[in-house]
Amino acid sequence: MPKMRSHSGSKKRFKITGTGRVIRHQAGTSHLAPGKTQKQTRQLRKKASVSRADLGRIKQQIANLK
Repeated sequence: MPKMRSHSGSKKRFKITGTGRVIRHQAGTSHLAPGKTQKQTRQLRKKASVSRADLGRIKQQIANLK
């Protein structure tokens, strides 16, 4: 049986916090950003937690990180 590997793309996109929450970057900051207001782009710089619907799948993809 081969080793279980973490998903390479998910390793770059998600981070597990000390309490076990999964953090992600927000979308919509690079492409077509001039069309958004300054307030929108500023608020999109903050990190967000992964929704509960996706949490199980994401944790399985990055299971070997922590």
